[in-house]
Amino acid sequence: MPPKNRPEPGLPTRQQILDLIQNSSDPVGKREIAREFGLKGQEKIQLKSLLKDMAEEGLIDGKRTAFHRMGGMPKVTVLRVVQIEEGEAIAIPDTWTPDDATPPPRIRLVEKGRGSALKKGDRVLSRTEETPTGWRAWPMKKLTLRSEQLLGVVEIDGAGKPWLAPVDKRVRSSAPISDLGGAEKGELVLAEPIGRSARPSVKVTEILGEPLAPKAFSLIAIHKHGIPNRFNEETIEEAEAAAKMPLSAEKREDLRHLPIVAIDPSDARDHDDAIWAKPDGEGGFDALVAIADVSFYVRPGGEIDREARRRGNSVYFPDRVVPMLPEVLSADVCSLRSGEDRAAMACHLKIDAQGKVVGWRFTRALVRIHEVIAYEEAQARIDEGRAESHLQDLWACWKVLAQARSDRDPLELELPERRVKLDDQGRIAEIALRERLDAHRVVEDFMISANVAAAKALEAKVAPVVYRVHEVPSREKLMALKDYLATFGRKLSLGQVITPGLFNRMLKDIADESEKALIMEAVLRSQTQAYYGPRNEGHFGLALGSYAHFTSPIRRYADLLVHRALVDAYGLEQPAPKGKIPATSGLSERDRDDLGRVSEAISAAERRAMEAERETIDRYVAAWLSARVGDVFDTRITGVQKFGFFATIIGLGGDGLVPVSTLGAERFSYDEKAQILEGESTGTTYAMGQILRLRLAEANPLTGALKFELEEGGGRIEPRGKPQELKKKGKHFVGKRGRPGNIRHQGCRK
Repeated sequence: MPPKNRPEPGLPTRQQILDLIQNSSDPVGKREIAREFGLKGQEKIQLKSLLKDMAEEGLIDGKRTAFHRMGGMPKVTVLRVVQIEEGEAIAIPDTWTPDDATPPPRIRLVEKGRGSALKKGDRVLSRTEETPTGWRAWPMKKLTLRSEQLLGVVEIDGAGKPWLAPVDKRVRSSAPISDLGGAEKGELVLAEPIGRSARPSVKVTEILGEPLAPKAFSLIAIHKHGIPNRFNEETIEEAEAAAKMPLSAEKREDLRHLPIVAIDPSDARDHDDAIWAKPDGEGGFDALVAIADVSFYVRPGGEIDREARRRGNSVYFPDRVVPMLPEVLSADVCSLRSGEDRAAMACHLKIDAQGKVVGWRFTRALVRIHEVIAYEEAQARIDEGRAESHLQDLWACWKVLAQARSDRDPLELELPERRVKLDDQGRIAEIALRERLDAHRVVEDFMISANVAAAKALEAKVAPVVYRVHEVPSREKLMALKDYLATFGRKLSLGQVITPGLFNRMLKDIADESEKALIMEAVLRSQTQAYYGPRNEGHFGLALGSYAHFTSPIRRYADLLVHRALVDAYGLEQPAPKGKIPATSGLSERDRDDLGRVSEAISAAERRAMEAERETIDRYVAAWLSARVGDVFDTRITGVQKFGFFATIIGLGGDGLVPVSTLGAERFSYDEKAQILEGESTGTTYAMGQILRLRLAEANPLTGALKFELEEGGGRIEPRGKPQELKKKGKHFVGKRGRPGNIRHQGCRK
């Protein structure tokens, strides 16, 4: 029998259908549902589609004659991927309603081949099975992304209709909002699509706040890339327990008497590494690289390790750090602070008079850092002749290391790094290129030496190694580079052995700075992306045969794995006291047997972090420039395509597009090999590396996108958007030619 209180006519909600099925003593099929809700004609067709969706979502069993509400874990159901862990997709039921107190089970999706073809947020119809080791599922069909999260800003058009303006510059159009969820105009929100049309509407699921408030730009990147940024209670509890583990000089080499110093950025919160050196009396040096002993506190199988493994690395934004480890470890107990006893993994190096590392030894040590010095301060002391003897010894040791580096001839490319400096309120105070000092090179060469020693020390024991791999450029990329160099009348013989020195000599021989910039860009594009892996393929850029990351375990999981391998290989185990902390600090059996899976996962996490950091810097630069729309800047062309060219502001960065449609009335042809746009009537050319003055036409802080136009002549860039939006008063996110947009980041120059 149907419920006594008959509902109002019209298409029912999912919950109304479930209530009807639950409360009816008779079988309920499509006919009974249509009769109960008084559905006719088109509404019956809509009901059929709704019931199909509910079956895919695991809400009902999907039988045609009579529907039944699903409970617990059905054998075939819809799963939602919530995490990619070491190349495996982890999912939960898309709808979970056995009872409010029971959390949804975490299910490993078993896919064909190595690595996951799925990504976070994917919905998959799967066959499930409970095994002795937990739930497993086998994907049957990938479904539409009903709950795909979109990030954007609420806008209201002239007719009062709400729209979601995307913050991703790759998304070209806004989406209509059917449910604001309490959000107001101008707020940054998360939303999900509704319906299956080509252009579905969205409903707001979470309000994030003011889009141009301090720290909003990094928040956009965190949500867009799915970067984990909160630690659960279990992880925090284990970290606090680990922080209380006692240190004993009896079980560690006591190095507290040495004047070891940490040279770091002035605003660094965690200090992974510190260095010391002294002459050995034979022209060489005895050196020490002390690295935070994170493996002592973060042990395989624990909650901290599980979360660190998921994150892969810390992510650094101008306004915040998303750490790999809880702050009690990353910024306190593990960090090599001045004047405090700290656990360290010590790499003792023997360096000969030619700068070659001829010996190494690894121990677990107890250190007390003599001083934490900013790069600028260390450099000033050396330059002004007021450096203490231990600093002078470091510089002297570096000079022999630098000679060995020069003999090795690694790839030398000038890659300026942008630095966003914020004031105490989180507003932009300055954006500039980071200065490269000898102090940076000192620390870098000590770290490279320790990284090489770690890789070779593990190889000597035939132990597992997570290598940092940078492969030789592929033949396809070298062919493209050869064709490009030919447009300058320069040759690249592919019959010779390709080395970093070959590129260095090529660049050194170019006197014209404009041409040099062009070819340097081309050489950079020819390089492969570095990654982590258990097979040694060498490091082409550094001209090294064996290389691993050892020196930053607070912020990189790869380094932590190398530390654990060293603990195993050299008998450095120190069991933890009985309690919440796992006992051993070496590699887990899973990693010892197969480092490939975790290497793939942390390589992907690194790429995610790099993209998020780059996009956030772009947003800050666009915010900084939004008050200067209409100004003219010296720029350099960084890329050429048939639809226009990209240029960056010299000394500041921030890539912007110059559409070919704005270059004037003449037709431009695109030479793909030479990467040049050439005017067919005037012969005007635009090529990579070319320096020219451009006017800033648009600056969008939310997407980080810039647009330029020629200083004189050519066409104008008209603001994009619906006519009613461009006429409306209030907030604008894209600056127009001749005047900035009305919304500015609070720190923008006025």
